[in-house]
Amino acid sequence: MKPQPVSAGAAVKTRVPAGEHAGAAPHAEAIAASAVDRPASRYPAALLSLTAGAFAIGMTEFVIMGLLPNVAADLQVSIPKAGQLITGYALGVAIGAPLLAILTYRLPQKLLLCLLMVLFIVGNGAAALAPTYEILMGARLFTALAHGTFFGVGAVIAASLVPTGRKAGAVSVMMTGLTVANIAGVPFGTFIGQHLGWRASFGAVVLMGLVTLVAIIRLIPALKQEDAVSIVRQVRALAQPKLLLLLLTGALGCSSLFGVFTYIAPLLQDVTGISEAGVPWVLVLFGFGVTAGNILGGKLADWKLMQTMIGSFLLLAIILALLAADLRIPVAAVVTVFVWGIASFGLLPGLQIRIMTLAKDAPALASTSNHSALNLGNAGGAWLGGLVITHIGLAHLPWFGVVMSLVGLGLTLVLYAWDRRSPAT
Repeated sequence: MKPQPVSAGAAVKTRVPAGEHAGAAPHAEAIAASAVDRPASRYPAALLSLTAGAFAIGMTEFVIMGLLPNVAADLQVSIPKAGQLITGYALGVAIGAPLLAILTYRLPQKLLLCLLMVLFIVGNGAAALAPTYEILMGARLFTALAHGTFFGVGAVIAASLVPTGRKAGAVSVMMTGLTVANIAGVPFGTFIGQHLGWRASFGAVVLMGLVTLVAIIRLIPALKQEDAVSIVRQVRALAQPKLLLLLLTGALGCSSLFGVFTYIAPLLQDVTGISEAGVPWVLVLFGFGVTAGNILGGKLADWKLMQTMIGSFLLLAIILALLAADLRIPVAAVVTVFVWGIASFGLLPGLQIRIMTLAKDAPALASTSNHSALNLGNAGGAWLGGLVITHIGLAHLPWFGVVMSLVGLGLTLVLYAWDRRSPAT
């Protein structure tokens, strides 16, 4: 069965201007009605501010991957130690996001988004000016606090801006900013860093943060938070067995992705035989696949949510098995990587909406905890992938992704059967 969509009214409601929908209660129906005032084929412009924020956050998370040699040389540390700036950021998201969500749950959500972008701007400004490795690491950890909470609260707001039946699509529009960051933002930031110094890349991210802050202030409608749910009820809502299983399922999905993608450069160079100069172009192609998959996944999840998640995990397992088989055939491997990008992000919009649906008393905390779980999956997948390389070999790495995908598929089937037995949730 398709679960009931998240009730936007449980999280936020829009103040209806005088003369519009007079006498209507400003709950989910009023939000949907105001959203329908626009042509059915369009999403509200307010979503663009969330997309811009996702772009900026995606850029600051990943741009340092292309600048590790520059950072290491400038701060006089080793490449592996510089690489810990990436791990530290992911752990900062995983640990800090739910804690910050708990501490700020009483704040109006538009105000919270603005404060998160201020935190983001300050953190990246500190990174751009950091004189030592330790200060740069501190700035990265500080900035990471904004990551998961922004996506968590942003997803709730995005879902509240559109009528029932388009919520997963709205979340996918916001997440498009993250995927486009991999296509355009990261290469652009790397180019700036290579020519003007790595600090200039963080300066560019600061500018993106300022643009996002202005867009949020101007485009996001006035949102009024419902009576704050006690933190005990929120934690209880988050502790549901079904919700915890869903968070684990999402983490496994990310493990299947990052267990392989973390080592995609040596895979393509040492196994497939693609030149070092050709690897970035394959990654750009992967980014296009990710963007297409994110949009397609949102549309499919609005149609059949759990079935889309099941299909995504099954497709991931098949594609990674194909990658293991054609890894030594350059053209076939490149095409498979592109399709892999489509399947990998087709899972996320439906996952986000399902989590928010289950946690009706704490949609923002649950949504934020999802990003925490996903980042733990990122870190765990990369670590396990390293063990596979050490003990089995680089060429066998895609099979690890197949195993993780099949485990995720099994858990999703359990959740689907659980839904059919208890349709109320």
